[in-house]
Amino acid sequence: MRGDLRGDLPDGSTRRGRLLADTLVELTDTLGDEGEPDAALRRLAGRTVRLAGVAAAGLLLAEEGGDIRVVGASCEPARLLSAAGPGPDCYHSGTAAAVADLGRPPDTLAPDFARRALASGYAAVFAVPVRHGKEVVGAVVLFRTAAGPLPPQSAAVARALADAAAIGVLQRRARRRHERRAAQLQSALDTRIPVEQVKGVLAERWHVSVDEAFALLRAYARAHRLRVSDLAVGILDGTVSLPPPA
Repeated sequence: MRGDLRGDLPDGSTRRGRLLADTLVELTDTLGDEGEPDAALRRLAGRTVRLAGVAAAGLLLAEEGGDIRVVGASCEPARLLSAAGPGPDCYHSGTAAAVADLGRPPDTLAPDFARRALASGYAAVFAVPVRHGKEVVGAVVLFRTAAGPLPPQSAAVARALADAAAIGVLQRRARRRHERRAAQLQSALDTRIPVEQVKGVLAERWHVSVDEAFALLRAYARAHRLRVSDLAVGILDGTVSLPPPA
C-alpha cells in the first residue's frame, strides 16, 4: 500500500497530497483530542470523498460494547445507506466488500438496499474495514455514480485512511481503559488508607490485635449497614463513636 501512495494523487495535486498527510496525522493523533475526540472521525467521510475521488462516503464504527453506528457521512443519503448493505458486512467479516454494479446486485445484497442506492444516484458501493491487525472496529463505505470497480489508487487511499482511523481509535480506547484502571486503583487506595489507620487506632485503644480490631470494625459496619471505609472515615473525623468490645 505504501508504494501506491508515492507522489501526487490521481489529479496530480500536491495540495491533495498535503491534505492526505494532514488527515492521516489527525486520525492517529490521540494527544490533542481531549476537547473533541471524534472530530477527526466525523471529518473522515468528507475527506475520503475528496481524497479517494468518490461521490460519497460514510464511516461505521463499533462501540466497545459491539454495537455499530454511523459516526460520519459526507451527505444524508450516504449516512442512511452506510448503516446497511456492504458496510456492516465488511465490519463483521473484516474483509473488503464491493458491489461494482448496483443495477445487477449479487443475491447476497438486499434488493431494497440496491433500490435505495440507485434512487440516490449511486451505481456502485464499496466498503473497506477499519482494522489494525486482527482487530476490526468499523468500516469506511464508498459510493460511486459510475458502475465498475474502484480504481486502484482510490482503493489505496481508502485503505490508508481506514488503517489510520483504526490506529487512532484503538490507541484512544487503550488510553481510556488505562485512565479508568488508574482511577479505580486510586479510589481503592483512597478507601484503604482510612481503614488501615482506624485498625491501628482501635487496636491501640482496645488493646487488641490489628486483625481483631478489623474484625470488630467490619462486624459493626455490617450490623449497621455501613461501608467499612465510610465507618473508618467517621471514626477518624470524630463523627462516629464505636463502642468498645464486650
